[in-house]
Amino acid sequence: MADANRRRFLGSAAAGSASALTAFHWSNLARGSSFLQRPVLGLIGCGGRSKSLAAGFAGNANFAWVCDPDQSRSNQLQEQTGARNTTSDLRRVLDDDNVDAVVIATPDHWHAPAAILACEAGKHVYVEKPCSHNFRESQLLVAAARRHGVTIQHGTQSRSSRMIAGAIQLLRDGVIGDVLFAKAWNIQRRRNIGRAKPGAPPPNVDYDTWVGPAEMMPFQSNRFHYDWHWWHNFGTGDIGNDGTHELDIARWGLAVTGVPSTVSAVGGKYYFDDDQEFPDTATCIFEWPGNDAAMQRRQLVFEMRIWSRSMPYNCDTGIEFHGTRGMLFVSKRGKLEIRDDANHLMPAPEPAKQISVAANHQVDFLESFASGTTPSADIQTAHESVALVHLANASLRAGATLSIDPESESIKGNPKAARLLGRSYRQEGHWGAPQLT
Repeated sequence: MADANRRRFLGSAAAGSASALTAFHWSNLARGSSFLQRPVLGLIGCGGRSKSLAAGFAGNANFAWVCDPDQSRSNQLQEQTGARNTTSDLRRVLDDDNVDAVVIATPDHWHAPAAILACEAGKHVYVEKPCSHNFRESQLLVAAARRHGVTIQHGTQSRSSRMIAGAIQLLRDGVIGDVLFAKAWNIQRRRNIGRAKPGAPPPNVDYDTWVGPAEMMPFQSNRFHYDWHWWHNFGTGDIGNDGTHELDIARWGLAVTGVPSTVSAVGGKYYFDDDQEFPDTATCIFEWPGNDAAMQRRQLVFEMRIWSRSMPYNCDTGIEFHGTRGMLFVSKRGKLEIRDDANHLMPAPEPAKQISVAANHQVDFLESFASGTTPSADIQTAHESVALVHLANASLRAGATLSIDPESESIKGNPKAARLLGRSYRQEGHWGAPQLT
């Protein structure tokens, strides 16, 4: 992701601002990525995202397994990675004592269940975003990681981006004063998924395994590969899909910890006339009260419109940070802009600290569990960022502003919204369903 962003940026650098150009001249401490021996990995979930992940691990790890209920997909990843084994049952991967870690790139409803099982098997975990299908699973995953002493890296790659980390350091340096407010967005035009009826799954797909612990629904073409994102039973909508990245960066820059005390989200399907269950338009507001004193409160606004090509700064994703002495805009698309309190464009200074990042997010994970250090997107960080996804979705579905107790991480006075923080699993039970204790 970082390399792709850099190429996009350099291709348009001549038309960019001086402040954006400065971002890529920051000094960097490149960490080494040598290992006494290459770790052995199992790749669980072989869809489109897994191809990029496999490339990110290439040369630094060996793949022993690729696992997917769709045999055609696992065959493709086996060819790419050179993995010795394929399976549709992730338990075979976890039973292999030679496997050091697993990479989970399944649909959202399998993220936390697979990761929790991996923790119980003593495997380190790289799990794609969002790390959980719902808030409760995220809590259970944090507990499982700590209980079994394994490393979990969350697939929010910006945590290993030199440019994004440098921008956050500038905020810490006080380049725009005290940062009180952030606005993040995910604006793009997605496709209409149409309307479909249940039918037979493809012959090469183990659909029962694909559904896993989620409530059983008959196969339907527009809630299968990738389109599962837009169904409550399997996905988290585009707030969880692309929005997780921007919410994570925004929360990082605001320097807030824990869950917010107030969440208010409004939106719905304004554009698409199809089977999607999640909104195509949403405005979500989060507030952290601090100690209720001036200069301690923080607010984050997230905008999602997945039917538009009218993008701020011509970026489909980005974050503005507003402070007492100006504004800083940054996008993972390779753009950075800083304005002073009079709205004058200003050059980006060198961060006060050198920016030390691994070669990429996947190498950061390998280095972390090899050395026993904390990865750049640790599971606690992941939980606090994806909490915004789950709380926003709960507010949207409940049609209410949520009042939250940050200490107990519970919603106050709204039983309907509180129920939406968990989920129902298969009535007949399933070996992958997390134990809700």
